[in-house]
Amino acid sequence: MPRKTFTAGEVLSASDVNTFLMDQSVMTFADSTARSSAISTATTGMVTYLTDQDAFEYWDGSEYKTFGGGGTAVVYVEFLTVAGGGGGGGGQGGVGGGGGGAGGYLTGASILLPGDDVTVTVGAGGAGKAGTGTPGNGTNGANSVFATTTATGGGGGGGYLSNGSNGGSGGGGGPSLGTGGTGTSGQGNSGGQGSVGNDQPYRGGGGGGAGAAGATGAASGNGGVGLSSSITGSAVTRAGGGGGAGNITGGTGGSGGGGGGAGASGPTAGTTNTGGGGGASKFDNSAAGNGGSGVVILKYATAFPITIGSGLTGTTTTSGDFSITTFTEGTGLVSFG
Repeated sequence: MPRKTFTAGEVLSASDVNTFLMDQSVMTFADSTARSSAISTATTGMVTYLTDQDAFEYWDGSEYKTFGGGGTAVVYVEFLTVAGGGGGGGGQGGVGGGGGGAGGYLTGASILLPGDDVTVTVGAGGAGKAGTGTPGNGTNGANSVFATTTATGGGGGGGYLSNGSNGGSGGGGGPSLGTGGTGTSGQGNSGGQGSVGNDQPYRGGGGGGAGAAGATGAASGNGGVGLSSSITGSAVTRAGGGGGAGNITGGTGGSGGGGGGAGASGPTAGTTNTGGGGGASKFDNSAAGNGGSGVVILKYATAFPITIGSGLTGTTTTSGDFSITTFTEGTGLVSFG
């Protein structure tokens, strides 16, 4: 129906209100049942919003269709993708290695079509340097994937006299003066530099975290802190860097699952499903901490139920009109709707 221009002093009739105001406004309903109950006869071009589908629909003269052409709905999916953390580096003779870098950390949203298959991969944590009698770097963590986005695995921590590896966040450099690995832009930060000196200053740098770079060994060798997300409904910090090892005290792991570096006690691993970096070891015959595995978390309207393919481990919860699926292991295809 055409747009009507009212003149000054004109009486606004009930017919005008129903025809030019009610039928041409955007009306909000809980679901299609509530809409049908309220609107007995729709008019062409009428626009409504359904909260259960988080979508606008219009009446084309015979049925309601979703904006986007051809009546095809789209699925808006928020995501948090964290890659596996890097393993800690190995020291030699009481001189510590560098902490593992945190897995790359990505947030955002994708618009998908119902029924389209997209890939989800949860990256494993990298192995800490094994206690083989020689120092060396930890292994980088594995990438995590959602659709077209890839979070890069954390860099392995540097061994004695070695630089930290590049990754989502960089691994810490090993003594003496090993440089920290660089992080991936938009995903993480660099690892700290290893130190040189007598006694405690001889310590590996901390692995980089999603929220900050790792500290230098001369300062503390602490891992960089991670970042917090409330995509699940509660604030959780992930992707902390691993601590560098020292001959007296080790650096602490960054908040968000980073493992502590060896000092008076042995190193610890990054926490599972946080992408935390592994803590470094200080003896050539003791293993460094492994990096924590990553995680992929998706939030989407409950009107588009998820189908999880084989090879993936995932659990789904609901919060109001939304579902949240958390993938903790594996790789495979998912679809919505």
